[in-house]
Amino acid sequence: QVQLAESGGGLVQPGGSLRLSCSASGSSFRRYDMSWYRQAPGKQRELVASIERTGTVKYADSLEGRFTISRDNYVNAVYLQMNSLKPEDTAVYYCHSDFGGFKNWGQGTQVTVSS
Repeated sequence: QVQLAESGGGLVQPGGSLRLSCSASGSSFRRYDMSWYRQAPGKQRELVASIERTGTVKYADSLEGRFTISRDNYVNAVYLQMNSLKPEDTAVYYCHSDFGGFKNWGQGTQVTVSS
């Protein structure tokens, strides 16, 4: 089973930036499709961004180009650079992996955007 560990969350003012990191266990990371999801209080978990093992990236339409997902297969990590943060970005952000249909979640990291 793949172990995922997120880091980088915290409190930031509107307009600020954060970079989330997700470290993954295992020797086949380069073959995983990786994603970031988020769940705000009282709302369903939603896809934020994904990066396939091929490098193909996708983003939620609502982000308006503010977030960037990337990966480093040499250190088994995926990142989410978040810029121009808004209060509505406040949520727990989860890392997700998919390896041939085997899916795993991290524990999540809290992001709070508030003045």
